Amino acid sequence: MKKFLSFLLTTYVSVPVILYLFPWILSHAIFSHLLRFPYFVDLRRPQDVLNHTCNFYLSTEEGVSVGVWHTLPVSQWDAAAGKNLDWYHETLGDGRPVIIYLHGNVGTRAISHRVELVKILSAAGYHVLSLDYRGFGDSTGDPSEAGLTSDALYLYYWAKTRSRGSMLCLWGHSLGSGVATNAAVRIQEQEGYAVDALILEAPYTRIGEAVANHPLAKMYMFLPGFESLLWNILERINISFANDKNVKTLSSPLLILHSEDDNVVPFHMGQKLYQISLQAQRESSRNTRIQMVSYRANLRLSHSHIYLDPNLSDVVRRFLQNLT
Repeated sequence: MKKFLSFLLTTYVSVPVILYLFPWILSHAIFSHLLRFPYFVDLRRPQDVLNHTCNFYLSTEEGVSVGVWHTLPVSQWDAAAGKNLDWYHETLGDGRPVIIYLHGNVGTRAISHRVELVKILSAAGYHVLSLDYRGFGDSTGDPSEAGLTSDALYLYYWAKTRSRGSMLCLWGHSLGSGVATNAAVRIQEQEGYAVDALILEAPYTRIGEAVANHPLAKMYMFLPGFESLLWNILERINISFANDKNVKTLSSPLLILHSEDDNVVPFHMGQKLYQISLQAQRESSRNTRIQMVSYRANLRLSHSHIYLDPNLSDVVRRFLQNLT
């Protein structure tokens, strides 16, 4: 028994040392891109899980190819039969809003809760572009904060050149909320205009706080210096995804969706982002629409099931319609 307890103690204490020596482990844990759920879906055949959808690839930079699904709005369903990829791309200019969906960590664009959300948005009349960042799904390359942001920016500009002035909305879920705000800040700084709309589902304040909230991290929080070690490693691997900093400067209309029973990203983080956005709006005298929709814990929507809200399409429709 003493040997067993000694082994457990040694293993426990060695984890912070291993993280310090091999910081890439934390990066892999944050992205969890090697968990390519669902394993038996051919991402080249979206029709196996999602109708009215085509698959294509974009070369976001040399050596990096990312997979994208384009799902049509209901207005184009009947016309889609037998059409080729060029026809799908052409429909982006039909005047319907285009939503670029930036998913969270773990899995691919084919994971069930992502597919179900896309179905709802498609039926509500929106084009949806679902991106697997570099290193995720069948996309090549290795993930990093800069890389994921670059992939999202490339898709945004690609869609903008084809949308003929249609509304373009960035929708970021969980990890993707940081990608969305990063991209929106870059567009605003480089182009001088704001993204048409920004929807953040289950967003965190910044990734370090989300990591510190993970049950495994909480096991070590009482160790002196462990929290500082986490922040130090995140700085070394250049990962911050600072939503709290980003929303201070953004002038895009913002909708935050968060469930009170979220067991991955605490509800209070979404609330804090909402308050930061309102404060920034007051200080800048902007008249930008900022809204937060909260879901009661008894609905059990948790972290990834807000799509189960029967009123979600109406929430999104009212938010986007009020911007036009």
